[in-house]
Amino acid sequence: QAYNCLIHFYKRDININIQCFHYNLMGFTVPGNIMARLFFTSRVHNSLTRYLYSHRNCSSFGYWDPAQFRPTKAVILTKVSRYEFEKLRHDQLTEKQLEEELTARGSNYAAVRHHHNIHKSLEVSVARELEAAGVETKTVKRFEYNDEVVKWADIIVTTGGDGTFLMGASKILNRGKPVIGINTDPTRSEGHLCLPKHYSFNIKEAVDLLLAGNFRWFFRKRLRITLIGDPLKISQTPVELNDQQLQYPEYRYMDLMTETGCEHPFKEANSSTESLETTRTLPILALNEIYIGESLSSRVSYLEIQMDQDPVFKSRNSGLCIATGTGSTSWIFNINKLTHHAVESLLKITFETTRFPLNWKDQRLVDSVTSKFNNQLVHDPESPVMCYTLRDPISVGTFPSPTESRPRGKAKKIAVKSKCFDACLVIDGSLSYKFNDGTKAVIEILEEDALRTVQLYSEL
Repeated sequence: QAYNCLIHFYKRDININIQCFHYNLMGFTVPGNIMARLFFTSRVHNSLTRYLYSHRNCSSFGYWDPAQFRPTKAVILTKVSRYEFEKLRHDQLTEKQLEEELTARGSNYAAVRHHHNIHKSLEVSVARELEAAGVETKTVKRFEYNDEVVKWADIIVTTGGDGTFLMGASKILNRGKPVIGINTDPTRSEGHLCLPKHYSFNIKEAVDLLLAGNFRWFFRKRLRITLIGDPLKISQTPVELNDQQLQYPEYRYMDLMTETGCEHPFKEANSSTESLETTRTLPILALNEIYIGESLSSRVSYLEIQMDQDPVFKSRNSGLCIATGTGSTSWIFNINKLTHHAVESLLKITFETTRFPLNWKDQRLVDSVTSKFNNQLVHDPESPVMCYTLRDPISVGTFPSPTESRPRGKAKKIAVKSKCFDACLVIDGSLSYKFNDGTKAVIEILEEDALRTVQLYSEL
């Protein structure tokens, strides 16, 4: 009866000021503040989370009720460890010769083998526990992970870190197939995209919770990218970053020529089909972030940008970074974060300018301000908005002015037109598309593109 009363409370009163009311609970009158405290306890919250997801309307994207999820086939996507990479790279060397090669380069061979063994041990544990629970498994490496493998599986389980999780997610283009990450080296890697580290040491518990339906679906929003422009340019095959080579040498007079209207000596020739502008939606979604800018980091990027329905503005910068809520803890966070030293300097300047009684040497104050600012840079992975940052925007004068466009913010849709000569659009730090002069990209977040993952919770 108490549970039903709480469900009624949840359905009727969650959006009002609950502390202004009294509720009848099992014949007793309960003040709203006590009811609120009861509502937000972990046990009740888990119950209501389960209620919410089990009573959602039917979806064309598949099952909503976690209790209905009964996977019978799982693909285990495993990372290539440093040891395996070196073995593939030096396949002609004996084990002793490989040890000497790594030692000569300053690497610790024993540590490389140790962490390889840790990873493999957990990989085996994941497969064993899934098989013991009646789930057929197929373990594949990065180069074996393809559409056919994905189609075969009911669920994708990645064993590695965030990089392996991103690889696993890259082949999932809708929200119908879940991806779960197991961090196989939790002592050295945070694994923000994976299950909490606790489950790395308790694989059986994670599998049992999953198959018992003790979780909630967690939908990480992703970025859809649509290219608009010359059909020959926007249809070029992307390259992996480790294979990418810059096509144009650095040219120190590029800025001067752009300002005076001169042509760049290495500018791509116009194709005969340039007037036939076409649209192409890229066959991959960004889970963390995308980067748009010149391939050579020392070269200025020229971009025309529109945020939502705001006016278009031009910017010279070191590139544009656009991230999801998932990616807001990654690269874009490190671009914008404030250090304790920077906050201490700002507090000191504030004190010297205003003579307001601030103790800028108080480390608790510095830490509090730093943490509050940095925490505001992170937002919910399920949020339907993206955050953006222009890296090192160049001001018209020597110093920035209050009238300049904001270098960072949030938006639901971003359009970017390239005025660059050897630019790229990089998805999740791995896949690079050409993005040169005249090409336009529209970046947006759509509900149907979300990645289905899980958040486990213990049995009530």
